[in-house]
Amino acid sequence: MEHIETDNNTAITAFILLGFGNAPALQIPLFLVFLIIYSVTMTGNIIIIVLVITDHHLHIPMYFFLGNLSCLETFYTSTLLPRMLASFLTGDRTISVGGCFIQLYCFGTLVVAECYLLASMSYDRYLAICKPLQYATLMSRRLCFLLSAISWICGITVMTLVMSLMSQLKYCGPRKIDHFFCELTPVINLSSSDTTLVTLVGLTVSIIDTVPSCLLTLLSYICIIAAIIQIPSSEGRKKAFSTCSSHLIVVSIFYGSLIFVYALPKKEALRGVDKIFSVFYTVLTPLINPLIYSLRNKEVKKSLMRAVNKCGISK
Repeated sequence: MEHIETDNNTAITAFILLGFGNAPALQIPLFLVFLIIYSVTMTGNIIIIVLVITDHHLHIPMYFFLGNLSCLETFYTSTLLPRMLASFLTGDRTISVGGCFIQLYCFGTLVVAECYLLASMSYDRYLAICKPLQYATLMSRRLCFLLSAISWICGITVMTLVMSLMSQLKYCGPRKIDHFFCELTPVINLSSSDTTLVTLVGLTVSIIDTVPSCLLTLLSYICIIAAIIQIPSSEGRKKAFSTCSSHLIVVSIFYGSLIFVYALPKKEALRGVDKIFSVFYTVLTPLINPLIYSLRNKEVKKSLMRAVNKCGISK
């Protein structure tokens, strides 16, 4: 995809990502902010992955899904932020057409996979809280692997379909993408070809992938909250509500921003708002997911302390 021929035999080999504007005074502060976010996100997620793999106390479905989420978001963040950091530092905002399509494919695959993975995690918590006696039987190791595999396969399948249609589009200018990464709609809008089919397919898969998984997640948490209300101990209710509400906030931010950006009709006046909402699900949720889902979790804290103690003893 490095070289795309247009109708007038000219060739576009690169796009220009406009990012967050061209104010020189903001580039270094933005670089530092996103560098800190990237460092914290990667550190938190990698710690969780290592703990889930190495600590046998965490070899249960809940932490299996958390490990998968952290693995997904490690790739997810690395698909976007290193390129963004380089543009802040060097001022070079160009990205090759091939690089843009690769970024779009990887990012889209991971977003779709995360939608299904979050739904799987909410279903796991529903079974654990609402059907505790049947939990071990219903949430078997085989089902855990199956749900995880389905999440990744759906992401790969959906984006392969979308990118196969986009690869047939022609580009003859303009080259400017009013975004900080190669997002689907702005890239499609640059094409000089008829984009009706790919736009329709993109909108359809966006709705199919976000809305049902979002509704399943919310329904699971509604059932969980209803079960929590029936807990006789006020301390138990408070603890359960604290964890559940934190999870629900993160899920709402992720799905809400996704639905706004991808599933709602596009208007020129909302382009800047789209960019802001994109920051929520591309940068903020990978940052706070490790904190909300895992590092506030008592078992993960214990596992981390055991790992630290082992390192101290080995020295």
